[in-house]
Amino acid sequence: MEAAAAVLPALVPSGSAVVVLVAYLGYLAAAGAILPGKLVDGAILSDSSRLHYRCNGLLSLLLLLGLSALGVYMGWMSPTVVADRGLELLSVTFIFSVIVSFALYFAGIKSRHKSSSLRPHVSGSFIQDWWLGVQLNPHFMGIDLKFFFVRAGMMAWLFINLSLFAKSYLAGSANLSVILYQFFCAWYIIDYFIHEEFMTSTWDIIAERLGFMLVFGDLVFIPFTFTIQGWWLLRNKVELSLLAGLANLCIFLIGYLVFRGANKQKHVFKKDPKAPIWGRPPKVVGGKLLASGYWGIARHCNYLGDLLLALSFSLPCGVSSVIPYFYPTYLLILLIWRERRDEARCSQKYREIWAEYCKLVPWRILPYVY
Repeated sequence: MEAAAAVLPALVPSGSAVVVLVAYLGYLAAAGAILPGKLVDGAILSDSSRLHYRCNGLLSLLLLLGLSALGVYMGWMSPTVVADRGLELLSVTFIFSVIVSFALYFAGIKSRHKSSSLRPHVSGSFIQDWWLGVQLNPHFMGIDLKFFFVRAGMMAWLFINLSLFAKSYLAGSANLSVILYQFFCAWYIIDYFIHEEFMTSTWDIIAERLGFMLVFGDLVFIPFTFTIQGWWLLRNKVELSLLAGLANLCIFLIGYLVFRGANKQKHVFKKDPKAPIWGRPPKVVGGKLLASGYWGIARHCNYLGDLLLALSFSLPCGVSSVIPYFYPTYLLILLIWRERRDEARCSQKYREIWAEYCKLVPWRILPYVY
């Protein structure tokens, strides 16, 4: 009860937290529109149209890092500002995501557009339509909101971590565990922006409508739950041995190679179905499904890489508590649910081709296990 009484006042939204959120989103909107970046063609939609994405996330991130460093150096801001106002920012961002979700719902049901991106998909259930969304790719002032929110969430993950690291460093508690956790997450996030164009061919972008599920997931869940390990290490000192650190590094590297390699192979295949995989012509089932490289090992091998990465983010916290393992546990449940949903959709979409592919690649995620 005492802990709850201490937390609840910190969850009350503050004016300064609103300013931080508005300034952050405003910067990303301006940087996304102004900064140069590779223009990437999106997937072809059901009406044969396609969207185009300006992938300047890495440049936006580097510029914001530079501006933040300048602000800290000049004394205009504290390096721990985000960590100091974490709960306030959480509540403000949650409220913002709810408001945006309602705005998307009401704008969507009133839409008269006929294009695949903006045509309303109304089930008749308010909860379902509000949760899953009504439109595929809604825009606001020329901004593709789905792509924008993913970028905002991933970048916020890094900045929350950096603020937590600054707090640990100033407290003299930035040991091997803290450094490994920060390094793994920073690598993953920066790598995401280096390969940001791969995001344009993911299921979330090409098939999921934009509702509360994705808005909350991008703006709240990613930055504020994927950093639980950082918050935990801030309050709990973990002495990691060098051997344990090396083992953790190996898990991270294996996970990264599988995750990035699989996603890259799928992205390249969608752009050029004849491009070689691991130096050989790709094996394709029914002219549509890739069965070479990582995709010849397991049907959702990218999920295995993602799970290993999630585990590597938590291992620096030791094994004294289950709290730091929320992220890999949640991700395991999510990816198994998503894998089952994907299997059902692919079975209905590809029919005999999918059955043939499943015989050729019998393992779902982890070979010889599942």
